[in-house]
Amino acid sequence: MSDETTPICSAKGCRAAAVWVLAWNNPKIHTPERRKTWLACEEHREHLSQFLGVRGFLKDVVPLAEWEPAQDA
Repeated sequence: MSDETTPICSAKGCRAAAVWVLAWNNPKIHTPERRKTWLACEEHREHLSQFLGVRGFLKDVVPLAEWEPAQDA
């Protein structure tokens, strides 16, 4: 069960707790070091990874517990 402090999956309509971070960027609009993130539950990790991967956007998939966002300089 999730509450307002629990990160939720980025898949459309999903309200499950996120357990994965999918780091990505669109090379046409983002600098190479820029990382956008989507969160994924176990069920949607593969689907979201494939969506980003087919477009060449997916850079990394990391367990949420191990994710360390880049520090802005």
